[in-house]
Amino acid sequence: MASMTASVGERFELREGNSEVKSQIYESISRLSGWLERNDYRGYDTFDGLNAKFVRPFTFENKFLRTVLQQGVRRFPVNLRPFLGVAKGHSTKGMGFLARGFLRLHRATGEQVWADKAEFCLQWLIDHQSTGYSGACWGNHFDYQSRSFYLPKGVPTIVWTSLIGHAFLDGYDQFQKDRYLQIAISACEHILRDLNTYPDGAGTCISYIPGQNSQVHNANTLGASLLARTYSHTRNESYWALAQKAMQYTAQHQRPDASWYYGEKENLNWVDNFHTAYVLDCFKHYRDSTGDHRFDENLRSGYEYWKKTFFLQDGTPRYYDYKTLPLDIQCSSQALDTLVFFSDRDPESLKLALKVAQWTIANMQDRSGYFYYRRYSPWLVNKTPTLHWGQATMMCALAGLYQLL
Repeated sequence: MASMTASVGERFELREGNSEVKSQIYESISRLSGWLERNDYRGYDTFDGLNAKFVRPFTFENKFLRTVLQQGVRRFPVNLRPFLGVAKGHSTKGMGFLARGFLRLHRATGEQVWADKAEFCLQWLIDHQSTGYSGACWGNHFDYQSRSFYLPKGVPTIVWTSLIGHAFLDGYDQFQKDRYLQIAISACEHILRDLNTYPDGAGTCISYIPGQNSQVHNANTLGASLLARTYSHTRNESYWALAQKAMQYTAQHQRPDASWYYGEKENLNWVDNFHTAYVLDCFKHYRDSTGDHRFDENLRSGYEYWKKTFFLQDGTPRYYDYKTLPLDIQCSSQALDTLVFFSDRDPESLKLALKVAQWTIANMQDRSGYFYYRRYSPWLVNKTPTLHWGQATMMCALAGLYQLL
């Protein structure tokens, strides 16, 4: 399928190491940072439809009707939230991604302002943990109805907790403040003590949420990646032991074409761009943190499959393995993050990352600075300012790319 939106060549010239390209990426970051400041780091979330105070009572707390409301708000091409009573809010996962982005900008520029922003986000996360669990953990600021479970506001997920835990490890690596390492250790204790695990062959799957059997590959591997990376600092063997078993679970479910389903249950059998990229990042974190090479072939083949499958010639990131649409900002941001992360082993990753970045800036960034949620066609664009899904993940990804240039 040919790209449906403006060619990157219309706005940018792509040359590796080009100082003009670097300045253009920084200009995009600055516009996004300005938008975040003006909005007090608040925004909507893709799945916050159940916060619709004017409509939620009419779901009668029925699973099907909750799903209709949540997915209707998410998928409608115009932002209905202001009319339904959904307010902009702070996002724990968003603040985690912002912390990582600001840390990267501090490393790249040496400017204290970025360090201050990063530490503000990390302190906010310390102050907004979920309570009643065995360690540091974080959840949504809204109720969530998935295909498999209902998750009340504040109940932690391994995805949120693991990605935020990585932000604290980044903070520890940069500032050498022990309290940041202690938060990551506490998050690992939550994973070990509060989340069920399910043996499967030679592997073990870590549940997505406490108290239920919810097996999803990116969630399982994200938990493993935090355990492995924290192990590299603490040498706590229990962290490595569970991380290895969890990675084994996902490795043994790699499909013949080297892809992974989102999950193994029949209603979770799809393959998409950003969840695949999460899994790849986690295999690399595991390898880099433990020195264990047993999953090298899974990593190599999965990465090659992902690069071959999910990008058009001009850098447009495709959503699914079988179709391009919708053009989703999360596909852009996670693609950038993964390509930058793999630049130490793939000499072509930077070139592709620049294409993705330039396509995204040209086609998805509003003049006010924020990034659109989705494009469905050249004329139909969902311009909802999602916080964690678009703004925080793009800040993190663009900062990583800027640091690399």
